[in-house]
Amino acid sequence: MVIPTKPHATLLASPGLGHLIPMVELANRLTAHHNFHVTIFVVTMEPGPNKPNLLPNQPNTLKPLYDLVVLPYVDSSAHMGPSDKIMTRLVIMMRGYVSSLRSELGSMEQNPTLLVVDLFGTEFLTLADEFNMIKYVYIPSNAWFLAQTVCVPLLDKQVKHEGPLIIPGCKRVEYDDILDPVFDPENKDYDEYVRIALDIGTADGVLVNTWEDLEPTTLFSFKNNKVLKEIFNKPVYPVGPLVRPVRPECLGEELSEWLNKQPKESVLYVSFGSGGTLSSQQTIELALGLEISQQRFIWVVRPPIEHDGAGALFHAMDGQDHMISQYLPPGFMTRTRNLGKVIPMWAPQMEILAHPSVGGFLSHCGWNSTLESLVNGVPIIAWPLYAEQNMNAALMDEEVGVAVRPKVLPTKVIVGREEIKKLINKIMVDDEGIKIRERVKEVQGYAKRALTTEGSTCKSFVQVANNCEMRLNGHTAIASTPSVP
Repeated sequence: MVIPTKPHATLLASPGLGHLIPMVELANRLTAHHNFHVTIFVVTMEPGPNKPNLLPNQPNTLKPLYDLVVLPYVDSSAHMGPSDKIMTRLVIMMRGYVSSLRSELGSMEQNPTLLVVDLFGTEFLTLADEFNMIKYVYIPSNAWFLAQTVCVPLLDKQVKHEGPLIIPGCKRVEYDDILDPVFDPENKDYDEYVRIALDIGTADGVLVNTWEDLEPTTLFSFKNNKVLKEIFNKPVYPVGPLVRPVRPECLGEELSEWLNKQPKESVLYVSFGSGGTLSSQQTIELALGLEISQQRFIWVVRPPIEHDGAGALFHAMDGQDHMISQYLPPGFMTRTRNLGKVIPMWAPQMEILAHPSVGGFLSHCGWNSTLESLVNGVPIIAWPLYAEQNMNAALMDEEVGVAVRPKVLPTKVIVGREEIKKLINKIMVDDEGIKIRERVKEVQGYAKRALTTEGSTCKSFVQVANNCEMRLNGHTAIASTPSVP
């Protein structure tokens, strides 16, 4: 029998770049800083080669520090209904892979030490019991979202929820910002969300992509609030910010040259992540708002999809790059050719945000994008579209103070060009924007401090590593609380 010399962590990533990237960065941290052997198991949305180019902007010359295994594709479409929403669809996809992962784990010479799943993989936690592994849930979002999640099972399913959600010891979640499944106990998403929340309680702990100085009140409450601890009494480890490293060479010559010519902090970057889409009318209003603001911009444009803010998650858009201009107002590309750049489909976001010419980010507020903005000191115009993005936007605006938002959620109304112009100018040129910029630079400093040896993130990882070393050496104790201040 092979005797392992260091902990072996197996990470399971659910479909989508927004779920894979946080797992990859978690793997990089565990291998580079804490001497883990890591295997990432990946579930994809469509059939393909065993190791496709899952991570755009990943140079081929870089040998990853982890092993990556793409699980054989399982077609779950027959189990999905036309009205099923994002959460239900992702859970159904994941459910089909339990036996595949069991087979992979069973074929290993030695049982891994640790299993880490994300929000959509909590049904896999039982495999950790089968193979005598420590089991963690990784929430690649914020601690406030985790607090909402663990409290949802306490809601009365027979009463339609119409007010703010009160979370013991934490900022309350306003009605408009509550995650969609909480609104409607009649849909499948609600039942899946409650099940996920209950599953999280069976884990040995939860890793969250945040840090102490970003969410001090919520993280304190998880450790010290008596009522919240009665609801959820497992250790919560802040392990963020886990974001992709900047690789300037990935900008490309043309984009790099253009950015280098722009004044410092003068460019607004506009992107809605790997899944976000706008309607036709909203795409036109955004284009005209950018134009009349007269601010420099880089805009990542996708074909519009009506009534689905997450349209790019489940709709193939390959080969539509050349069609982008047809969705924009007539003459827009000509009139703004000296003002901005329109990039079809995808752009090297981390590298753009890291460039000194970029001074604002109009973002869907997915948590990966939010963290990439914070670690680069870039203020945010929050434009939430789906999932927990309304909560992320509220957190950045009301608690952290690094964002502005439209008066009404973009998912409820078409945000007009004049309001878009005002939001852009507020961030890019107004006095309020100057204050927000100063604040986001502060937060950037806190993020860097979290990753130092004395920071909350480093201390969390040390505790996780210690737990795994104990298991490796035949001990089973798990610390009840993380050793962070």
